[in-house]
Amino acid sequence: MTLDPAYLDYPHRKQGMDHDLYPWSNLFARPPLTWADDKRLLTWIVVDLEWFPITPNDKPFRAPGHMQTAYPDYRHYTSRDYGDRVGIYRLLDAAEKVGARISVAANGAIAQRYPQLVRDIVAAGHEIIAHSTDMNGTIASGIGKDVERDLISGSLNMIEAASGIRPEGWLSIARSQSFDTPALLAEAGLAYMCDWVNDDLPYAMDTASGRIINLPLNHELSDRQILTVQQHSADSYCEQIQDAFAWLDNEATTHGGRILPLNVTPYIMGLPYRIGAFERLLGWLATQPGHGFATGCDIVAQVAPKLG
Repeated sequence: MTLDPAYLDYPHRKQGMDHDLYPWSNLFARPPLTWADDKRLLTWIVVDLEWFPITPNDKPFRAPGHMQTAYPDYRHYTSRDYGDRVGIYRLLDAAEKVGARISVAANGAIAQRYPQLVRDIVAAGHEIIAHSTDMNGTIASGIGKDVERDLISGSLNMIEAASGIRPEGWLSIARSQSFDTPALLAEAGLAYMCDWVNDDLPYAMDTASGRIINLPLNHELSDRQILTVQQHSADSYCEQIQDAFAWLDNEATTHGGRILPLNVTPYIMGLPYRIGAFERLLGWLATQPGHGFATGCDIVAQVAPKLG
């Protein structure tokens, strides 16, 4: 018995991923990007500022870092709350010491519950990007467009009400999206998202609702992955970031500007036995020639005109 030749036909197959959101391209074959002030490499710090309801929602999935033991899980709940009460201010102080402006990915519930914290972040010159409504606001295909649209708009509205500024960037919980997410984010007026991690530089997506830029936030360089999943020390984390810096900086000398994304979490990196190593890392980065700190909004503003 032979197969019908049409069995192997797949009309959507093409170079790269099987969609029309963007054309596939080799990073090293693209025209080089340049950063302002002749910088070769920009460090983009993203702090996840999250509020975890004490009762987790398992549909469509339980968010990473959520409650684990029997209700009421005060052990995990209060350790997460430590990040919002203590750890975030240590991270803000670390950024201030080196003059870095950062992106804070905040749940809308943070803005509702702790508006002074949001105002402190904005007053220090940092950017706030939307990170869903709370840590039960996860996204995956099957939740429905209307539910997802409400999660996006609800997050944006809550942050704008507290800060007076409507976010331009979006980070999904666990970087998870549905098939509808890019178009819904563009529909909501967002300039960029951070969820797709298949590159080292920003690229534009063309959705049914317009263009949105993906600014990749590498999960492998996050404190959650290195410190809690792989259970490395804070010193090991810093060494790995320095290794990444060296490699990217070397590439930048021949292939154009690069981005070093640092995704950190207040209740992980903001602990007293880790924050010192993180401060030393930022101090080291600040002394490197050709290096600068930038928010996601800063980076997107520089690349948007160059992406067509």
